[in-house]
Amino acid sequence: VKPGMTNKVNGLMGHHTSRRGDGKRFRCGEGRMKILVIGSGGREHALAWKIAQSSRVDKVVVAPGNGGICRSFDCADVGTDDVGGLVSLAEGGGFDLVVVGPEGPLVQGLADALAEKRIRVFGPSRRAAEIEGSKRFAKEFMARHGIPTAAFDAAGSPEAARKIVRRLGVPVVVKADGLAAGKGVVVAGTLAEADTAIAAMMVEKVFGKAADCVVIEECLRGREASFMAVTDGTSILPLETAQDHKRVGDGDTGPNTGGMGAFSPAPGIGRALFAEVQETVLKKAVAGLQKEGRPFLGVLYAGLMLTAAGPRVLEFNARFGDPETQPVLMRLESDLVDLMSAAVDGSLARSKAVWKSDPAVCVVAAAKGYPARPETGQTIEGLDEAARWPQTVVFHGGTRAASGGAIVTSGGRVLGVTSLGKDLAEARQRAYGAIAQIRYDGMHYRHDIGLLSRGEAE
Repeated sequence: VKPGMTNKVNGLMGHHTSRRGDGKRFRCGEGRMKILVIGSGGREHALAWKIAQSSRVDKVVVAPGNGGICRSFDCADVGTDDVGGLVSLAEGGGFDLVVVGPEGPLVQGLADALAEKRIRVFGPSRRAAEIEGSKRFAKEFMARHGIPTAAFDAAGSPEAARKIVRRLGVPVVVKADGLAAGKGVVVAGTLAEADTAIAAMMVEKVFGKAADCVVIEECLRGREASFMAVTDGTSILPLETAQDHKRVGDGDTGPNTGGMGAFSPAPGIGRALFAEVQETVLKKAVAGLQKEGRPFLGVLYAGLMLTAAGPRVLEFNARFGDPETQPVLMRLESDLVDLMSAAVDGSLARSKAVWKSDPAVCVVAAAKGYPARPETGQTIEGLDEAARWPQTVVFHGGTRAASGGAIVTSGGRVLGVTSLGKDLAEARQRAYGAIAQIRYDGMHYRHDIGLLSRGEAE
């Protein structure tokens, strides 16, 4: 058991359990709930933070958590890839609801394993999560169901991939088919860059088996936006929009990352465009998955390019986005547990979400060497000072607790400093003011998160 963490199962048993004396489970809403959040990143910190605000919730436990999460919540030392251990934890801990944060355990079938034990879970089945687990499946699924996306082809060998590049022409996007922690995408402006990306993925195996197949697609131009919707497999409840910043450097320069920051709402999305995305992308995807025997329960994420010809899907994710979840949940007035419970119960059509009008900005502080070779173990200072900024929360991603109460870096994306403001300028001012209080060796972050015209600097 790690310092500050509970025992895997037994340490959780002294609290409210979801079982009656007759062995039957409470239905959510009959009493105070005990909720297990799976994951260890900034997204899971934000989920636990928001879930804990619910009047329905008595206790939140996170597995495995991180240095910041475990300051505020009990953490169980079970890894996200340990499906059997997570099922045992959920079953033995008497949880009313399990919320799965990252894509890995969903693609491995965690939701299926929990459902087999009659444990309520917010997250899609393995078959439904394939919409994120395989880029090739996602693109072919979109083609089958008329969901707008870029022209593409898939290849199982470097030779075939190079031929597709020359047929489509540059610029072109090269994507690893499987999960690659948000880094398996290269936008190649020249044939040489495309060939280098193909070699790295398919010959050097920098992403392992995730790139046994690659997807090659045309490079779309426009503005990116992230749409997320809660769904029970039939109805959808759209969440507020966000805009992510994928590249590591200011002005969208450098390699792609898992996300260097986000802000909400995304700019320039009026009611008509918002409605169009619901109808042509999210509803079509949910209906298509249902039709193919892959009903999707959880959060469906669509990463879009808003082109001159209309919105086009860049990718689907089978869970809340990271870091988009941080600013979006900062703006959510409604009880998140109510929304998730309605999805699990199949009654989402009767639910509504209420939002703060104030925008939110999340700035990610990254580790030295991120995204190529992040260095870890650096002591982080200034966290308490940063948290004192108004309407600001410092969500932890890649951190762990060290001896003497210190918090040190343990991953590439270390923190997500997230602030609300009366307008975007105030939200940015608060987020950047707070992140300026934080120090560790090699810390770096973008200075243009939330700027509506790129090229400006903080």
